[in-house]
Amino acid sequence: MADLDSGHIFLTTLAPIKGAKDDPDIGVSYEQRVRIALAELPTALQSPATQNIGLNSPFARNRRTHLARMFVLSDVVYNGRNAQNPVVATAKGINPVDPLPIDELNAPYLVFCADIDAVTSDGAPLPHNLTAKQQKEVRASYARELWNTMGPELKDIYCNCVGFDDVATADDFATYLDRCHVETTMPFHDYYLELPKFNDLPVKSLLAAVGVPAAITVLMLLLRILGCLNLPMLGFSTLWTAVVAGLVTAGAAMFSLGYALRNGAKPLAPGKYDDLPSVLKALYTQQTFSDFIVAHQGADPDKLYADFAAFLTEHKPQDKHAPTQTPGVISIREQGGISI
Repeated sequence: MADLDSGHIFLTTLAPIKGAKDDPDIGVSYEQRVRIALAELPTALQSPATQNIGLNSPFARNRRTHLARMFVLSDVVYNGRNAQNPVVATAKGINPVDPLPIDELNAPYLVFCADIDAVTSDGAPLPHNLTAKQQKEVRASYARELWNTMGPELKDIYCNCVGFDDVATADDFATYLDRCHVETTMPFHDYYLELPKFNDLPVKSLLAAVGVPAAITVLMLLLRILGCLNLPMLGFSTLWTAVVAGLVTAGAAMFSLGYALRNGAKPLAPGKYDDLPSVLKALYTQQTFSDFIVAHQGADPDKLYADFAAFLTEHKPQDKHAPTQTPGVISIREQGGISI
C-alpha cells in the first residue's frame, strides 16, 4: 500500500542536513540549527501551555493538514547482531566476537510526515483512487500551499538542508520536496464512522484459475502415461507433457498470486466525512449544539422549536465551510472567535 489510502495522502519526506564541510566557518552545526528552528516552531493550541502562548502552528494556516510532524533523524537505531544458528556459524567459520557491519546514515536527515487530504483545492471531495501522476500533483499542490502560508518558517528550517539554496518560489519548494519524497508503506487512518468495504479476494475464482489448469494438465499427463493420449506427431513425450503441465500450473499460480498482491495494494475508500473541513465542522457543531442543549434544559416547547430554528440558521450544519472551527485548536473558545 503506497502513500494514498482512504482519500488521504500520507506524506513522508527526508531532506539531508548539511554537514560542517558545507561551511567550515559555521559556529553552530546545521543539525543543531534545524533542531533550534523546530523547537521555536509553535505547536497547535491543544494544551493549557500552548493555549497560554497563543501562537498557533503554522500548519494550521491551511485546511488540508490533519497531522504534521517534523523531526531530526541523526542516525538509524542499532538493533544488535543478526540472529544466526551457532552450529551453522561455526561450520562457516564465523567468529561471534567479530563485529558485523552496522547500517549508518550518510548524514542526519530532516523528516517531515503529514496526513493530508488528497485534493488540490480545499474542501474538494476525497478521491477513492489516484494514479501515480495524480498523487504527485496532490503532493506538489500541498507543497505550494505550505510555501504560500508558512514560507518564512519553512525557509528557517530547510535552509540548513542540502539542495535548498536555490529554492525561491512555491514551485521550487514543490520540486524540492518531491526529490525528498519516500513512499509511505504503512499508513494509519482512524476517522471511519463505519468500516469501509474492503477489497475482498474472489477466492473461488482464484482457486479455479489454478485448479482447472492443474486438473487438465494432470489429466493429460495421466492419459499420456496410460497410453490413452497419443501425441507422437507433436513430439510430446511423457516428460515434455509433465513439463508443460508444470509450467501451466505454475503460471496460473503466479497470476493468482500477483492478482492477490495487486488487490491488497488497492487503497481503501474514503469515509463519508473524512476531509478536514468536515472534521472541523463536526467539532464545531458538537460544541455549539452541546451548549444549546445545556441552555435549553426544561425550555418551553414553542421556545425550543423557535430557538432550534435560529440555531440552524446561525450555525448552518449543512455548510462545512462556515461557520466552523479553525484548524489547530481544541475548542472554538480558543480560536479568538468563530471562523466565518
